[in-house]
Amino acid sequence: MFEIEDIREWRGRDVVDVAGSRIGHLEAIYVDTATDRPSFATIRTGMPTRQRLVFAPLEGATVGPEHLRIARPKKEIKNAPAIGTDGELLAGDEQAVFAHYDLPYDAAPDERRLARR
Repeated sequence: MFEIEDIREWRGRDVVDVAGSRIGHLEAIYVDTATDRPSFATIRTGMPTRQRLVFAPLEGATVGPEHLRIARPKKEIKNAPAIGTDGELLAGDEQAVFAHYDLPYDAAPDERRLARR
């Protein structure tokens, strides 16, 4: 796994899926609040006038020469929960992000599991 300091330098770089198909550009990294480890990335997708940020898990992700490769298929990522390019992930919406990827979500009702870095 890469360190959060390293991945921040990749903001704006291409993000590709497990097969190498381009998904969009890396926008931000979200860390797990319990471990402070990179957990999810937001990827800027869509047409220039209708862009959104989709969430993709960083588990199994690798960094290439000019891209970040997510270990999931493009279709699964494109159908993931999203926010507007100037929006933020609300605490009540976190569970849907984890559920989309069949990942366990363990957080108390008043706690955040993800924090943007």
